[in-house]
Amino acid sequence: MAGPTGKMNYQERTYRNLVEREDRPAFRAVVKESDLFVHAPRELENLARELILQHRGYIESYIARYPEFAETLSPWYHNDPAPMIVQDMINAGIKAGVGPMAAVAGAVAEYVGRGLLIHTDEVIVENGGDIFLKTNAPATVAIFAGKSPLSLRVGLRLPPDDTGLAVCTSSGTVGHSLSFGKADAVCVLSLSCSLADAAATAIGNQVKSKADIQKAVDFGKQINGVTGIVIIADDKIGMWGNLEMIPLKKRKKA
Repeated sequence: MAGPTGKMNYQERTYRNLVEREDRPAFRAVVKESDLFVHAPRELENLARELILQHRGYIESYIARYPEFAETLSPWYHNDPAPMIVQDMINAGIKAGVGPMAAVAGAVAEYVGRGLLIHTDEVIVENGGDIFLKTNAPATVAIFAGKSPLSLRVGLRLPPDDTGLAVCTSSGTVGHSLSFGKADAVCVLSLSCSLADAAATAIGNQVKSKADIQKAVDFGKQINGVTGIVIIADDKIGMWGNLEMIPLKKRKKA
């Protein structure tokens, strides 16, 4: 998710290690403000950084041509050719009704992950709470929800998938990403990480209090391509989709 000005701002890694796959090697890949946590063979560490540089470069070059792309909070309609990662961000913003930079973290996570999948059959890439994963065994994603009593007490059990899944989280109470809502966590599942990221922002904007959870769920399930939603606000939770929610043992934040 982008910062308040749409820039790819650095955020403290609140979500680090929230995917429970300790059997896989892992490393950090840091380029400028991008700080990714990757479950993949260690020999792919340099490639991960190269992929971040490549796809950041595409986004930065597009912003150099169209500075307003980085600032707009509205869907971006432009017919000029654009790199695939930028086009995915644009399409995600249009579907979710938000600016394209709301999809930037998810987009980078997915494009890095898919680049690594050329060299490995499993990968998990986390970028500021936005996760792209392709695994051959079930994986559990714990949901961090700030000061909510439900934070890290519930998780999503995700089945193996042949093509890759996205789990993206937005919060109005945690981190520095722009949100007009007050949800402690809005978690969205999709086959597209760009869309999951943008949709999490759009759905989160609907939650001003825990009384708005059902309204926000109803809003989110109308976004084409969203396959699951979890919303946590204070001590309340709402969900939609074919989800396997499991209780988690209490643990310290990563």
